Amino acid sequence: MKKPIFTGSGVAIITPFNEQGVDFDKFKELIEWHIAEGTDAIIVCGTTGESATLPMDEHKALIKCCVEQVNGRIPVIAGAGSNDTRHAIGTSQYAEEVGADALLSVVPYYNKTTQKGLYEHFKAIASSTNLPIILYNVPGRTVLDMAPTTVKALSEIENIVGIKECNFTHVGEIRKLCGPDFAIYSGEDANVLPLLAMGGLGVISVMANIIPRDTHDIVAKFMAGDIEGSRELQLGVLDLVHALFIEASPSPVKEAMNMMGMGVGNCRLPLVPMEPVNKEFLSRTLKAYGLI
Repeated sequence: MKKPIFTGSGVAIITPFNEQGVDFDKFKELIEWHIAEGTDAIIVCGTTGESATLPMDEHKALIKCCVEQVNGRIPVIAGAGSNDTRHAIGTSQYAEEVGADALLSVVPYYNKTTQKGLYEHFKAIASSTNLPIILYNVPGRTVLDMAPTTVKALSEIENIVGIKECNFTHVGEIRKLCGPDFAIYSGEDANVLPLLAMGGLGVISVMANIIPRDTHDIVAKFMAGDIEGSRELQLGVLDLVHALFIEASPSPVKEAMNMMGMGVGNCRLPLVPMEPVNKEFLSRTLKAYGLI
């Protein structure tokens, strides 16, 4: 039986920047806020953390900083994927070395391998580390969709324990093929409750960067049998989710955090500041939710 890394809300935490680079003091402050607000796990150096524009020294420093700051209070899941299998192995081994609890490993992007290639890629990573691995299927960014049958084959590898799934049409089939011991997490904030209803365990979330308590509660209420309470929260965040993805994430969520007075800096190029009309829409939505 595979033990899930977490149940509930895992925040795909942003990376705060200042003029010198990564703002580690702000990063630590955000970690403490998340723990106080009930976030169930922290995913560091994921897509929302702008891993694509983090040089390896920053990537490693962020993982190490996160592990040390959390200090065992909740799981730390290190983003360690790559479209270069050797690179992914090196990052995964580093994360294990510094004490991360698990890995998030994304479907390799750009190369456009086959389903067999996906299997061999993740098998090689899994064999290189003792850490549990959560797969990450996000075809909107990788232009490659991992088939449920491939997920099934990978689930038979001992330390591949779950998936962050962004293609909701796969969720039911993955649950049927892989059984209840294989953890499924939503990769889409608008679909947390439907995924839970299909046997999922939670979400790896962008919106948790600004509403950590509500994101936690969507899952916690469902798991406690308060389906109506979970539904009310899920429906209540839909406008906010729309605003947070009106442009490529994480530009809107970082803008939202800055509007809320968190001072997390801007995104790195090629991401740019939001268009004024979209920024105004975001501002109105945050006000309607009571965040500013």
